[in-house]
Amino acid sequence: MTSNNAGSPAYARDVQAVAARLLAHEGPVVVLSHENPDGDALGSVLGLTRALRALGREVVAPMEAPRYLRFLAEPDELAAPLTAWPAGALAAVLDVDNNDPARVAGADLGTFTGDVLNLDHHGTNLRRATAGVVDPSKPATTMMVADVIDALGAPWSEAVATPLMLGLKTDTGSFSFDSVSAETFGYAARLRAHGARLGWLGDQLAQNSRSYYLLLREVLGTMEFTHGGRVVMARVDDAMLARAGATWEDVESYVGLLRSAEGTVLAVMVKDFGDRVKLSLRSRGPVSAQNIAVALGGGGHVPAAGASRAEPYAQVRRDLDAAITAELARVDAQAN
Repeated sequence: MTSNNAGSPAYARDVQAVAARLLAHEGPVVVLSHENPDGDALGSVLGLTRALRALGREVVAPMEAPRYLRFLAEPDELAAPLTAWPAGALAAVLDVDNNDPARVAGADLGTFTGDVLNLDHHGTNLRRATAGVVDPSKPATTMMVADVIDALGAPWSEAVATPLMLGLKTDTGSFSFDSVSAETFGYAARLRAHGARLGWLGDQLAQNSRSYYLLLREVLGTMEFTHGGRVVMARVDDAMLARAGATWEDVESYVGLLRSAEGTVLAVMVKDFGDRVKLSLRSRGPVSAQNIAVALGGGGHVPAAGASRAEPYAQVRRDLDAAITAELARVDAQAN
């Protein structure tokens, strides 16, 4: 398994290898993704799950969809986290490196002894699955899932195409990020031709709860501009959630709002849990959110990354500022 350019013989070979493993496997397939699933994670899981079930395969998809994405899954389509692996199971891990079991949600991958298939688009993926496709050039994992579904010979339907379009739409910022290529629109056209409900997805994703706006008012009160105005940062904690009657799910899209601040090259959303902190980072231009996240023990993509630290915010903040300073210095040195 290698990192491949789309359309290359190596990419096609890897897609066929994953499909062959799925077709040859007679037992249950457990489809997993990362913690705190986003549109690409949920879309990948639902797309592959529905395609395999259309082929008559037994599939278990342990995932709890966040509130803002629950419109997509049918009742009982997703399962609760597994307490034990089904006998004879194969694991399909989507949109996350299978070598990072702490990030894989829904089952304890560290105790699994069977074959693992991995479809992912993160450049930090270690590529150690039994079979898999890792292609950082693709802005969404659902693109690889679409190719595997074609290789499976599974029937296409609106129910399969729509969740894949969700992943494509959300991980490209509705086709507005620099990661979008002509190939990306080709995949969107394929999914649309298969019946993907693009307008319906946009309408559903645009709806926010009352608590979302009440919490946003709190979050904007913490907003600060640092590093000469090049970085915008905001923080949320349990007390703010309580005052707004909100949940952590309401926070997920705020970093995208921060990224729109004029003159900034990096947006940071801080989830302060007290004894631990989770950081969401979004960058633009030559600034790499990925470099900053990796320096803090996390990972992700160049324009979108994250990290978690089991330390109080005051300590994390010092390390965060140091990592940002180093990345901005790197960018400035290259510009001179």
